[in-house]
Amino acid sequence: MERDDDVVVMGEDVGKNGGVFRATEGLHDEFGDNRVVDTPLAESGIIGTAIGMAAYGMRPVPEIQFLGFIYPGFDQVVSHAARLRTRSRGQYTCPMVIRAPYGGGIRAPEHHSESSEAMFAHQPGLKVVIPSTPYDTKGLLTSAIRSPDPVIFLEPKLIYRAFREEVPTESYEVPIGEAAVRREGTDISVYTWGAMTRPTLEAAETLADEGIDAEVVDLRTVSPLDEETIVESFEKTGRAAVVHEAPKTGGLGAEIAATLQEEALLYQEAPVERITGFDTPFPLYALEDYYLPEPARIEDGIRDAVEF
Repeated sequence: MERDDDVVVMGEDVGKNGGVFRATEGLHDEFGDNRVVDTPLAESGIIGTAIGMAAYGMRPVPEIQFLGFIYPGFDQVVSHAARLRTRSRGQYTCPMVIRAPYGGGIRAPEHHSESSEAMFAHQPGLKVVIPSTPYDTKGLLTSAIRSPDPVIFLEPKLIYRAFREEVPTESYEVPIGEAAVRREGTDISVYTWGAMTRPTLEAAETLADEGIDAEVVDLRTVSPLDEETIVESFEKTGRAAVVHEAPKTGGLGAEIAATLQEEALLYQEAPVERITGFDTPFPLYALEDYYLPEPARIEDGIRDAVEF
């Protein structure tokens, strides 16, 4: 925001309150009402206004307070933001970043905890970014704001303030569309993103004591997928598992499995395991920990693939 006066933050309670998770705390004091805008509770209006601002050269960063609240604005996202460059034959672009806390694990009520990233990854014209570390969050958000096209930037609620990491004060970018290999391994490739990265790494370390050497690949961006890294890892190990907290059916685990079938079938030694949430609405409180993949369930899925 210091570098570019066209960057504007907007959303419900993002200004004086600093956002429901305090992610925008201090921005209102520094940049004022004209650049940190508290909006009405109207997701369609927030996104629609941001699209108009982006079409006329600004770089708005609207926040949807929880991803589960975005559905009233879904038409604006898929019918307008994602299509603006194409439908105007390049006359207009839509440089906007829709930030939204998402995912489960914090005992929130309904409509707060679902993981619907696959709905947006299916839409041409959108980039979908899901960081798993503080360092990546800053670098990916910088890349997203500087992108000429719309980005859905999903921030896993479960890892807000969950751990600390050194983050440079100077500006830097983490490229959109590049996965990160968080752990090298030889026996199986485990693909994940967002809040599921840490339990997957924990499971991999536990399995190492049993002699199972798992490679953990944090996708960081689910649209576009880094197919090169996905396939390269699989060609090394011959086995794969995908961990995500969204429901299994129609989830991105299926897309990754299909990619491996198309690009590296002759390397495959076992069926691709999907360790996911269940095909139910996200449950409340007592069943929340059971719904989310946790280290023990991830370990079981990895063992199944390795022992096939």
